[in-house]
Amino acid sequence: MHSYTIGQAARLLGVSPDTARRWADAGRVATHRDESGRRLIDGRDLAAFSVELARTGSGEEEAPYTSARNAFPGIVTAIKLGDVAAQVEIQAGPHRLVSLLTREAVEELGLEVGMEATARVKSTNVHIDRL
Repeated sequence: MHSYTIGQAARLLGVSPDTARRWADAGRVATHRDESGRRLIDGRDLAAFSVELARTGSGEEEAPYTSARNAFPGIVTAIKLGDVAAQVEIQAGPHRLVSLLTREAVEELGLEVGMEATARVKSTNVHIDRL
């Protein structure tokens, strides 16, 4: 399973590392330590927290989350696989993006809930890049 440092989680949530650290200290999101002593957040926990945060808001004044060249880095929060098609949801800060793509593409990218990914938007299409 993928785990994220406090800094990586902050970037994915669209907040400062200090804010992410305070949320972890307050128990809003669970952390564990790696062999070096760094605090990490399990990808599935971060995915669930990002959805909850987008639903309820952070309770703090935030700068708007923007993208450079229509790229929305975030975390995969849901994957629905059909026989041929698939639906992938990414939470990128306060933005929830949904992409419809082939099942084969999801499998080739190795996408899983809790994994970091970038949604790229062009016109009405959303493309998913695995990092």
